[in-house]
Amino acid sequence: MSQIKYFELEATLRTDIGKGASRRLRHAGLVPIVIYGGADKEPMSLTISHNELLKHLAHEAFYSHVLVIKIEGHGVESAVLKDVQRHPSRPVILHIDLLRVSDTQKLHMHVPLHFVNGDVAPGVKQSGGMITHQLVEVEVSCLPKDLPEFITVDLSAMKVDDIIHLSDLKCPEGVELLALSHGEEHNLPVASLHLARGAHQDDEAATEA
Repeated sequence: MSQIKYFELEATLRTDIGKGASRRLRHAGLVPIVIYGGADKEPMSLTISHNELLKHLAHEAFYSHVLVIKIEGHGVESAVLKDVQRHPSRPVILHIDLLRVSDTQKLHMHVPLHFVNGDVAPGVKQSGGMITHQLVEVEVSCLPKDLPEFITVDLSAMKVDDIIHLSDLKCPEGVELLALSHGEEHNLPVASLHLARGAHQDDEAATEA
């Protein structure tokens, strides 16, 4: 699968602040943004096109990639998406927060898990078991250059009653799972394979017969 290496956002410096100003921006098809972080930089209030942002947000990779923010008249910033505020009932983005990144400073980001080969797992193919996903994303620590788009979870070897834990995941070089740094008790289950409840009852009935 081809991966998108980066996303570009065209932004404009925002000078009018406040709820009324934000409403006017949204009516004009713009989304208010705050970009912050960086030891020697102040937060900046920006705006970008709502329709362009909506297109980007449709890509899963947008949430776990370093973004290139081109600010009209103010150069370029590198940042990651930290928060999205959405309208509760309409497909409208109300506000986003961006965090500046540094090539030399590690990030803490949530990255999605991609589960593969579940259909060929012996516990599924031979025993008719079902796979349950306990987690759909993990928090990682890494430099911006090492930030993965996703982490693959290979289910192909799973048998009945097998459990895949965080420590079983194969992370790319330079990427650490934050939960594991907090101790063995944080080695959470990621996926498990068990027979359906009805299958257990059928097995018991067959044994009795």
